[in-house]
Amino acid sequence: MKITGRTKVVGIFGDPVEHSISPFIHNASFEAMGLDYVYVPFRVRKDRLSHCVDAIRALDIKGVNVTIPHKEAIMAYLDELDHEAEEIGAVNTVVNTRGRLKGYNTDSQGYLNSLTEETGFNPTGKNIVVIGAGGAGRAVVYGLAKKKPRRLVIANRTPERAQALAREVSKKYTSTELVATGLNIKDYLGDCHLLVNATSVGMQGGKKGPVVSIEGLPEDAIVSDIVYKPLDTPLIAEAERLGLRVHRGLGMLVHQAALSFELWTGKRPSIDAMRFTAVQSMEAL
Repeated sequence: MKITGRTKVVGIFGDPVEHSISPFIHNASFEAMGLDYVYVPFRVRKDRLSHCVDAIRALDIKGVNVTIPHKEAIMAYLDELDHEAEEIGAVNTVVNTRGRLKGYNTDSQGYLNSLTEETGFNPTGKNIVVIGAGGAGRAVVYGLAKKKPRRLVIANRTPERAQALAREVSKKYTSTELVATGLNIKDYLGDCHLLVNATSVGMQGGKKGPVVSIEGLPEDAIVSDIVYKPLDTPLIAEAERLGLRVHRGLGMLVHQAALSFELWTGKRPSIDAMRFTAVQSMEAL
């Protein structure tokens, strides 16, 4: 990759960002498609977020991905929000157009694309449990709610946050039963078709053990974890021990990355090439 004064810069804002394989995925695609872009990871502390957003304009950075812990907080510093990002209340992609910053959310559709591609699961009429009501959890919940499941349980360490999200979603998707609870979800496991971890629990270097107990899930249930490093999180390992179908987080990463890539460049990258690069970079790190 040759970087010059004409090279367009994009990147990722997060804390931490050391684990991110997004630079590998995007830079390989830029090079393969002959695009004069470079993708850079930026570690952004919470107390410096506003200054770093100003730097996007000042340095003419063409856009950034946004990850933990900034997906909700960054909204206050943008000029405009895409409809879906506004509805979800979280941003994972920013596009800079001549100094005007617009926020998007590609997590929601990226998750659904990955879930469909890898499992064929159709959320319509199903019973679903989502763990997490933060930025990623909001994206997953809204994406699934659009598909009109029969019941959608939102479980969160702080039940009040789950309740607030459930109230929001219920106003827009009235055909789905919305339930908010803490992390004691055993009453909702017996007829659950899909359980999703949409928190960072299980991420490499984080807490050990599954985010919740999944004993009691039906044998045909799918257990999904948006964490991609490691690929086999404690939750995925427990699900496999119980003989359940699993959906790992790498697919969501790749599909949301492809949507972000297209927003920045106007070009559609190869999903297969991005996935191949992602797997290779996981093995290298």
